[in-house]
Amino acid sequence: MNIDDNILRRLFENVYFVTGTAYAGKSTMVRMLAEKHGGVWCGENYIEKLFGLVDEKHQPNLCYFQTMSGWQEFVNRTPEQYAAWIEGCAVEGAALELVELIRRTEGGRMVFVDTNIPLEALRAISDYRRVAVMLADPDVSVSRFFERPDAEKQFLYQRMLESEDPEATLANYRAILARINSPENYRRYEDSGFFVVKRDDARSPEATLAILEEHFCLQAGEETP
Repeated sequence: MNIDDNILRRLFENVYFVTGTAYAGKSTMVRMLAEKHGGVWCGENYIEKLFGLVDEKHQPNLCYFQTMSGWQEFVNRTPEQYAAWIEGCAVEGAALELVELIRRTEGGRMVFVDTNIPLEALRAISDYRRVAVMLADPDVSVSRFFERPDAEKQFLYQRMLESEDPEATLANYRAILARINSPENYRRYEDSGFFVVKRDDARSPEATLAILEEHFCLQAGEETP
């Protein structure tokens, strides 16, 4: 069944998508936008509640945590295997994201989402003024990954330290990060045709917020066209 692109865009006309690379500030900006503009905040992994709807046959990547032999398998996959898994999760998760976003826009609410929906899908369901790409230098994404205090990354770090050869496991995982945050992936986002905001440590979060507000036409007195 084919759905007209205009109908799709109407369904998501109150959704503001923020995508891009790791360590670019996506989650922070989505939260700040939702708080300031009274919108719904859909942060990283906001569709986890829907994982009960997936099955191994149709969503093998989203079911990986139920089928893997253990965390040592997870942290010791090759960069190629890991990158394929990340891409597969994005494709399989897109349908769940769209279902959840339609639900969260009930009543005309604005929704701000940190998303992994593939770029080609975003082109079909949204437009330039409702999508922003945030980018961090690939080297930053790799070198600072384990500096993040969030529990998920610290959990993974501890699993690596528990491996038979922690040094080799850490080196392998850095190679994984380099693969999924490669210059080629960076350029794919940079050349997507969507609005791009690049990480600048000299710029405050409030200044970055203002840049996104201007792009999304969310300043006082303005309405998104």
